Amino acid sequence: MFVAPRADLLSGDHITLTGPEGRHAVSVVRLTVGEPIDLTDGQGLVIAGKVSHVEQPDHLVVEVLERIIENPKQPKLVVVQAIPKGDRGERAVELLTEVGADVIIPWAATRCIAQWKGERGARSLAKWENVAKTAGKQARRSFIPTVTAVATTGDVVSMIAAAAGAVVLHEESTTALTNWNPPVEGEIVLVVGPEGGITGEEVDAFAQAGAVVVHMGSSIMRTSTAGAAAVAVLGAVTGRWS
Repeated sequence: MFVAPRADLLSGDHITLTGPEGRHAVSVVRLTVGEPIDLTDGQGLVIAGKVSHVEQPDHLVVEVLERIIENPKQPKLVVVQAIPKGDRGERAVELLTEVGADVIIPWAATRCIAQWKGERGARSLAKWENVAKTAGKQARRSFIPTVTAVATTGDVVSMIAAAAGAVVLHEESTTALTNWNPPVEGEIVLVVGPEGGITGEEVDAFAQAGAVVVHMGSSIMRTSTAGAAAVAVLGAVTGRWS
């Protein structure tokens, strides 16, 4: 799957792929004339085509065979991911994209060690966006997850209050995620805490806004994997994986 840099480039019977995507197709994947290729705008449009012309190092022309418009899956899965340290955030985004998260929101939780501020924050956000795009292509997703700007705890409270349903992962909960009855339409907000855990004040604020606090069994997962595991569970029980 290749992602067009702009949706308007996917019009017409023949589509020209250049730039980084064209270079990847020509010089890395080494597609040749006659081979099948899929393109997407990342917003649900999929172009099934075949290569009709190739020029090194980054120019490829695709003959359009079919246009497919896919509808967004329901319910919409929004993951509020506390910012981990190091490259664990990028690992979290990769996994969340592969299992089907629709929106990924970096959260500046109280106990987050990493702080996204100024140029460093902009670079970190750009990395998350790039990982989501790359993982979405690898997973052949027609919808590339949206990565938003950093959210505060107050922002998350507002999201929870407006959602059709919300859950907060917390190892001290007495309610299992598998015992929660999620909505099958609308937006589900899933909150994943940092390495140091969610504070009692944060848990209380989220619960008061309408979130259900749940656990995922006796094992303690890393923040970079817990969200993906929870999204997988929700994907199965809500029918998104049907």
